[in-house]
Amino acid sequence: MARVAGRRTTGSPRPGLPPRLRETWDRTYRRTPYRELPWFSPRPSPWVRTAVERGWFPPRSRILDVGCGAGTNALFLARSGFRVNGVDLATGAVEAAARRSAALGLAVDFRVGDALCLPFPSRAFHGLLDVGCYHTIPVRLRPSYARELGRVLRPGGHYLVSWIGRESTQRFGPPHRPSLEETALAFEREFLFLRTEFDAPGRGPFSVYHALLQRRSSPQPPPR
Repeated sequence: MARVAGRRTTGSPRPGLPPRLRETWDRTYRRTPYRELPWFSPRPSPWVRTAVERGWFPPRSRILDVGCGAGTNALFLARSGFRVNGVDLATGAVEAAARRSAALGLAVDFRVGDALCLPFPSRAFHGLLDVGCYHTIPVRLRPSYARELGRVLRPGGHYLVSWIGRESTQRFGPPHRPSLEETALAFEREFLFLRTEFDAPGRGPFSVYHALLQRRSSPQPPPR
């Protein structure tokens, strides 16, 4: 059965997201059923399916879905044999994910939590998943986000991330749309970039980047 746990608010020196962001996401899920939210899909991300098919995560390893929403990708990973945790800033999202997990009889641990102050010990996970969380992080906090992900991921572990890129010019959607260069600047100190792909509008309403990153096992070399 799924478990819903509260966010740790004491005993950690790590910075958290602005309180207004949590209020905004909580209000969103209170006002709109999760199935009616524009980012909800009942099917897992094709990038997540690709990761499972190509073995980018070790079999039966422990995976964290950051910004899990109503849990579609986390549930797919659990059905695929992984040990899965999901974390989201919005209480309504975590409650929806837990209900779906219980209905399917899947043992997924969903928690309310801050992506900049994750409620997990260091090196707890073999892999990370982020479909749509990164592009919601304020620009100035992206390096802190990368450091926190690096903290909970074991050296050599894979981080799978998808985000709406700067090429998307629609008025609706996330306000912070990172370029590939900005993403490299935020993450390269903690991660190696193994693979990147780009989906132009047509397969969906937005231009979307996908990347497979690996947690560095040693510090990034200095400039030469």
